[in-house]
Amino acid sequence: MPDVLRAIPPHCFQKNTPLSLFYAALSTAMTLGCVAAAAAFLPLQAAYLPMWLAYACVTGTVATGCWVVAHECGHGAFSDNKVLQDTVGYVLHSALLVPYFSWQRSHAVHHARTNHIEEGETHVPMKATNADGAFMFTLKERLSEPVFAVVNLLAVLGFGWPVYLLTGASGGPVRGATNHFWPWAGASGRHALFPGKWGSKVLLSDIGIVAVLGALVAWGVAVGSAWPVVALYVAPLMVTNAWLVAYTWLQHTDVDVPHFGGDDWSPVKGALQTIDRPYGPLFDFLHHRIGSTHVAHHVNHTIPHYHAREATEALRLAFPEHYLYDPTPVWQALWRVGAKCTAVKQAEGGEWVFHQTR
Repeated sequence: MPDVLRAIPPHCFQKNTPLSLFYAALSTAMTLGCVAAAAAFLPLQAAYLPMWLAYACVTGTVATGCWVVAHECGHGAFSDNKVLQDTVGYVLHSALLVPYFSWQRSHAVHHARTNHIEEGETHVPMKATNADGAFMFTLKERLSEPVFAVVNLLAVLGFGWPVYLLTGASGGPVRGATNHFWPWAGASGRHALFPGKWGSKVLLSDIGIVAVLGALVAWGVAVGSAWPVVALYVAPLMVTNAWLVAYTWLQHTDVDVPHFGGDDWSPVKGALQTIDRPYGPLFDFLHHRIGSTHVAHHVNHTIPHYHAREATEALRLAFPEHYLYDPTPVWQALWRVGAKCTAVKQAEGGEWVFHQTR
């Protein structure tokens, strides 16, 4: 890893607090602007449902920029002022019903064990030899691959995020059924997701979530209906959740990307199984290049997003045989992953690779 880090210009690791605050304010202002425009000009009537769906897609997509900024705070890439950094991250993530410190910890584990078949965290693939992997193959055979892909994508993108937070689904098998709101769930000891002081930090995260939920309930009571809350807040939030799941899924999963275990895994090997993809200028702007510069982010997560493109180019030039970039259009890649990345088997070389049959 030191050899890899030396390829990145030193200034790429420097944090510019005013610039970070600018990007946080920009994403927040664009999101609130979308909400205000819809509240002012869109009647809450069934005839306007197509426009409300369009609003949810646009606003949820824009709000993903706030999510990425908060994610950067959790990584220590926002500012050298840790109090300011955690305050911004806590407020933004809580507003999106993300338990800030809980996810800071689980996402750090994800970075520390990227593409580890047992100890990874988030989107750890099922093994074909296990009951859940066998079930997925059976489901795929009975539904046909195209129907299976639709069901799989709807389930993962629509419900994957809350299910992961509540049950640890797709987390490392060694941790058991974890819960981002209850730090004592899951494994204890070496594989505990929230050891030691993290228990109190999880509870602190819960306070932010409860405060936001309370504000949403108060809003619904004040206007005498839950529909404004659903239309203006819940629907866009589901789109934001779908974006973050899609990013994490596509950054570490494809038909030819292996996972590793035991002595076959190493931090640098795991980091270099991260995939950069072509999200295009609009989504790169709105989402602060989280999907097109993710290899650099996994090599070192303290690189601010405004330096990530330069760091990515340095890694590409220094390690062309290891840097992974897939030019496949993102929506096509997402379909391929949903249809074909069902479960893994161990190959002769020791790595775990996706198979199309049980």
